[in-house]
Amino acid sequence: MITRYGLDRRPWGTMIGAGILVVGFALALVFVTTGLSRDTVTATLVSWDDSAPDHVSVSFDVQRQGTDTVTCVIRAQDKSRADVGYADISIPPGASTLRIDYELRTLAPAYVVELLGCSVGLAANVRQPQFPPGVVPPDQPWVPE
Repeated sequence: MITRYGLDRRPWGTMIGAGILVVGFALALVFVTTGLSRDTVTATLVSWDDSAPDHVSVSFDVQRQGTDTVTCVIRAQDKSRADVGYADISIPPGASTLRIDYELRTLAPAYVVELLGCSVGLAANVRQPQFPPGVVPPDQPWVPE
């Protein structure tokens, strides 16, 4: 081939391009691996009881590292999907797996209750309250009078 076509070596551009692709793939692999191995908080809504018109009893499980302070957000909505209760719940460091029972004060009977999410530190990336205009969210938590 060398005598027929005059090619006596590999082009540098091909070798540089292949090197960049290999390094890029290795960096992407490291990024995905560190993202998957990161410790996260998981939370699951277990149950809720709406037997009272002014509050909802909510139970949910949280799994986290015991040294983390976790903030969870729950909300209750009426049949028109407007918020009737909303709370940020701060969970201090302690056990890594725990069940939280919370009395969420509501403005009206709840139709649905959601655990919007939990995160280490402040609640991030969750929906903000969606109360109708002019409605003031109720103080939390509900306590018997």
